[in-house]
Amino acid sequence: MKTLGSKILKFYSSLIILVLLASHQLRAHEVDVESEFSYDEEDNLGPGNWGKIKPEWSLCSNGTMQSPIDLMNERVDVVSNLGQLHRDYKPSNTTLTNRGHDMMLSWVGDAGHIHINGTLYPLRQTHWHSPSEHSINGKRYDLEVHMVHQTPEEKIAVIGIIYKIGRPDPFLPMIENDMKALAHTTDLEKAVGILDPKQIKLGSRKYYRYIGSLTTPPCHQNVIWTIGKKVRTVSRHQLKMIREAAHERTNARPIQPLNQRRVKMYRPNVEEDD
Repeated sequence: MKTLGSKILKFYSSLIILVLLASHQLRAHEVDVESEFSYDEEDNLGPGNWGKIKPEWSLCSNGTMQSPIDLMNERVDVVSNLGQLHRDYKPSNTTLTNRGHDMMLSWVGDAGHIHINGTLYPLRQTHWHSPSEHSINGKRYDLEVHMVHQTPEEKIAVIGIIYKIGRPDPFLPMIENDMKALAHTTDLEKAVGILDPKQIKLGSRKYYRYIGSLTTPPCHQNVIWTIGKKVRTVSRHQLKMIREAAHERTNARPIQPLNQRRVKMYRPNVEEDD
């Protein structure tokens, strides 16, 4: 007969494997290894070739609902029936990882969720792109943050917030020292501590909404995108700090075709100040 000790050991070994599998599943939608793809359009691993690098990345080339897109006024339907975006977040432990092409802040445990069309999307991770990936009326701005949410069924919803150079962003000082510590490393993870996602401000109730994809391989589609209408500000110092994490290179995918998709812009019935 197996001893009690061996049974306990087997139980905890199985538990650890399940936790690791769950962690991998939640990160399986994005490629973490910088060397697998590039943002250089003249590189063989650049955006124009992402769909050819691996068969499972084919959507990067032939997908019809790819992101990012240009949020052009003529394409946008202004509506009030989408409803206010509810960000029900709470403080959670975090870790920071330099993925080479960007900095990723992972929310460990329960950091809350957003509520879209009757579905709760738990917050999983946050990362930054410079310049902004989405453009507004043909203009790309200095920075864009993506707050990635994913359900246990692997449905994905991303909140994007666009920034221009101006006053400092209030959230970035909370992780500045940690970003500096990882600036010249790759694939290293650092415990940051408890942070409140609500400190990443939208600044307005108005937002754009469309169905798109992840903006890195494998470019999975049917991602619900919510882009804050207000362009917020970030200081030059903060932008430089984030760019250093990407080794002073741009990390924004080129604008993708809209392909007859509808883009909505939520505007409350009661006008607000932006």
